[in-house]
Amino acid sequence: MVQKQGKILANSSEHLVAKKAATDNLVEISDLHFAYGERKVLTGINLNIPRGKVVAILGVSGCGKSTLLHQIGGQLKPDSGSVKVLGKTVHQLDNDALYALRREMGMMFQVSGLFSDLTVYDNIAFPMREHTDLSEQMIHDLVLMKLQAVGLRGARNLMPRDLSGGMERRVALARAIAIDPALIIYDEPFAGLDPISLNTIANLIRRLNDALGVTSVVVTYDISESLKIVDYVYFIHNGKVVAEGETAQMMDSNDPFVHQFIHAEPDGPVAFQYPGRPYEEDLR
Repeated sequence: MVQKQGKILANSSEHLVAKKAATDNLVEISDLHFAYGERKVLTGINLNIPRGKVVAILGVSGCGKSTLLHQIGGQLKPDSGSVKVLGKTVHQLDNDALYALRREMGMMFQVSGLFSDLTVYDNIAFPMREHTDLSEQMIHDLVLMKLQAVGLRGARNLMPRDLSGGMERRVALARAIAIDPALIIYDEPFAGLDPISLNTIANLIRRLNDALGVTSVVVTYDISESLKIVDYVYFIHNGKVVAEGETAQMMDSNDPFVHQFIHAEPDGPVAFQYPGRPYEEDLR
């Protein structure tokens, strides 16, 4: 009897460990393939985004980073493989379930994506009004709270055209966290920013992730800033994950692609010239 109880307890313990392992990752991508017609973009991506962490997905322009985001958000469906977010296979969801899942995601777009005819206040209030039944008084308090978090409470009555580039990104960040999503995705958050604004946005990403207990994915080609704030890094090249690891590991990596990317070297696995015939043949 004691032996039987011991087996039951052992099996129960193993089940709990397996269940915890299954829920530790907020995003799970397995053997993901996708092509635009004949052009293959993703050719077997495997990666996991752990809960509560800031993860960077790095790679040169055109390597498939934005396509990967579209797979996570359900705008595109894989040719094969799977994308799971919060335990749900994204491409198998119907429209209602997909929209419900998207409410668990916040997105900071590459060009901010603010509504040009709405004030800063109304830009932040928009997702609250669309997706919740909160009173206007509660929305008012929450909007000011989000703007306070990004240092722009005093700019609530400005229009997007009145904002600097750095301020615009901070408003976009406030809108991304407006309804307290489980996952926040940052698509090239540092592009086009001056050094002061860039450092401010980077620190906000880290600070808000830890304060809100969310999970963040930073998709960028900016090495210097992203490696200061992330916990884990994936490098994508030719549609695959070519290297991954904790930030400190990647900084000291001897992998040819990682070394070339981090040190911005002109020669390495990433060729400067687009594939073509030998130059001498084209001159004939």
